[in-house]
Amino acid sequence: MTLAAERSASPMTLVQQFELGLDAPICLTWELTYACNLACAHCLSSSGRRDPRELSTAQCKAVIDELERMQVFYVNIGGGEPTVRADFWELVEYAVAHHVGVKFSTNGVRLTPERARWLAAGDYVDVQISLDGATAEVNDRVRGPGSYDTAIRALENLHAAGFKEAKVSVVCTRENIPQLDEFKAIADAYGATLRLTRLRPSGRGADVWDELHPLPGQQRDLYDWLVAHGEDVLTGDSFFHLAAFGEKLPGLNLCGAGRVVCLIDPVGDVYACPFAIHDEFLAGNVLRDGGFQRVWQRSRLFQELRAPQTGGACSSCRFYDSCRGGCMAAKFFTGLPLDGPDPECVQGYGETALTALGAAREIPEAGQDHSRTVPPKNAPVLLTLRRRPPASACDENPLAGAPVELLPRATGTTR
Repeated sequence: MTLAAERSASPMTLVQQFELGLDAPICLTWELTYACNLACAHCLSSSGRRDPRELSTAQCKAVIDELERMQVFYVNIGGGEPTVRADFWELVEYAVAHHVGVKFSTNGVRLTPERARWLAAGDYVDVQISLDGATAEVNDRVRGPGSYDTAIRALENLHAAGFKEAKVSVVCTRENIPQLDEFKAIADAYGATLRLTRLRPSGRGADVWDELHPLPGQQRDLYDWLVAHGEDVLTGDSFFHLAAFGEKLPGLNLCGAGRVVCLIDPVGDVYACPFAIHDEFLAGNVLRDGGFQRVWQRSRLFQELRAPQTGGACSSCRFYDSCRGGCMAAKFFTGLPLDGPDPECVQGYGETALTALGAAREIPEAGQDHSRTVPPKNAPVLLTLRRRPPASACDENPLAGAPVELLPRATGTTR
């Protein structure tokens, strides 16, 4: 029974039940660590350094036990780079043994031929390889030198081992939208499925939003491409804001934050949305607040999100029933009200709202930053293109001496 069903005896459609919340999330994202060997310019969680407070192996297994009791079908594990945790493969085995399927996202750094064979021999584990350019030039500009080769090698290892249905996971940017056909060809070549997700202006993504988010004409190109290829491409409901062009895309086409999706971070904090790691969307903690189930079912924030919502400024728009006002995280991190239009509203209302706010627009400070103090040697080019001033005079520019003005990344300052 859904939580909504307990409050209403009238029959509801499936979408209405989703809007009012379920007993357990359909898609639970769990970031096991903020540690990462890369420093991707658009990283949602600003990963790099491990948080010393991250859940222990025993605590992670306790969470898995709870997910099994809640009958959570699978957990989507990310980071950071989850495979750098010493106990990662142990936790994968434990989850599968306790009837919780695992889908994990990785840059491929630990997917050796031996590990690929191990994965191919098991069940209930899905692998997503992150690739943000169909060429090394486009990918490595965002993810760092060598990251394209690492991802392709991981796909080769999985394919050679006979692993079925790997995913090629792409964050859509203005630089790779023209490469959609090439991404599909790469996925097909390795017997994989293409998965496209939306760039969000959160974490380090906020710093590169102006450079990377697709232009209006590219939004239309993306929509047309998804209409033509949607049956063979996964999107995870990333692009329901595009539905205002006309035909709805496959999926729920609504914001599931706190209703059917949420995120557990490395220290056990539970957020309403995987794309909104910020105190505004913090529902509780699995250690302090009586476990994940209690947070999911009883937190005040989740109860508020599951209450009937108004369309706000978008309610008078004839496309509201299609796009549902767009992405909560995209609005929040660009300084728009949560009941306002999406900043990438395809009818132009988001651009109008941003212009109307002008200098009065307040962009939230980053909730957390786990970026390394000194960027790694394979730092992406975009990592240095920042609008924030240095946090201190000791910050070092890894490209010092370059013949252009490049500012090092700082933390905790207003964008």
